[in-house]
Amino acid sequence: MTLRIQKIATDNKSILLLSGQLVSSELKSLLDEIERTPTKAFDLIEVTLVDLDTVRFLAECEARGVELRHCPPYIREWISRESARAAGKRSGE
Repeated sequence: MTLRIQKIATDNKSILLLSGQLVSSELKSLLDEIERTPTKAFDLIEVTLVDLDTVRFLAECEARGVELRHCPPYIREWISRESARAAGKRSGE
């Protein structure tokens, strides 16, 4: 299964419900959708697979204020590890 993107509009937020495999080869589609729809949140409840590039992308988005809703625990842990690793590189550790 490839990535499926569904837009959910609320009063003042655009949420993208992501389903399937969110891997680097699918990031272009996601970036195109973000460009068309200013996004405040990603709902990751139906994401089944991610890769390193995607984890780094999600960490960047979160740092810029995009909410990660229903983030599976393994993705959350991976984002935390990558963010800590990146912070260590910036501080010269």
